[in-house]
Amino acid sequence: MKRFLLGSAMLLAAPSAFAAEILVPAMPAHTPAAAGPKLVEPHLHIARSNVSGRARIALTFDACMGEADERILSTLVSERIPATIFVTARWLKRNPKAVAVFLQNPDLFELENHGEKHIPAIDKPVLVYGIASAGSPDAVRQEVEGGAAAMVASGIPAPHWFRGSTAKYDLSAIGQIRAMGYRIAGYSVNGDGGSLLGAAVTEKRISSAKDGDVVISHINQPTHAAGEGVAKALVDLKAKGTEFVRLQDVADTGDDKTTE
Repeated sequence: MKRFLLGSAMLLAAPSAFAAEILVPAMPAHTPAAAGPKLVEPHLHIARSNVSGRARIALTFDACMGEADERILSTLVSERIPATIFVTARWLKRNPKAVAVFLQNPDLFELENHGEKHIPAIDKPVLVYGIASAGSPDAVRQEVEGGAAAMVASGIPAPHWFRGSTAKYDLSAIGQIRAMGYRIAGYSVNGDGGSLLGAAVTEKRISSAKDGDVVISHINQPTHAAGEGVAKALVDLKAKGTEFVRLQDVADTGDDKTTE
């Protein structure tokens, strides 16, 4: 049986295409889809600037597992581009130097919760791209609370946003996470296809972001070509006069009661 090391998102079909960054068995192409809960992959938009030639976008990056992508991080810092970074407990443990950079630049970086073990925040047993969900309300709670606890233990302020692995949820889990006090971060532009796209395609996707878009990309795959495209796109957007904002800086609207 083949095994693949995947990023937190796998490009299966644009724009929604996510899989967790863990070793998982390849699924046979003929395997029928198992019955399970209805899953949603919410969109998120921010308030537009409505200023011609000055689009406002929110850059969001998932830090799932693996190492920090210095190509992206150094560009954000050198170009003074704000971004919201969703971190897991697993990533925090492996990347103290990158965490220090985030904390040294509070004007640039908003750090938010990507979970404890990077498992889908779905409260019923189901496979998402071959990856087992949390599977119960108690397990969803542990994924959310465990991620937040690791952040606070790393010296990061308590988070207010949550984004689960695979970016998919069932509606009851959304209600539970919202009741815990979190807004749930969807997106409107899938920038790097889980870091699996090539540099040129990634650059084109992110550079095409429009006023009010929320871009999702990954900052944890330094060996993937997508990171080069992300870094170039950041410079492209800045040259266009883009206004970069963090999620905490602006009003937003999410699908499926994720931000109400």
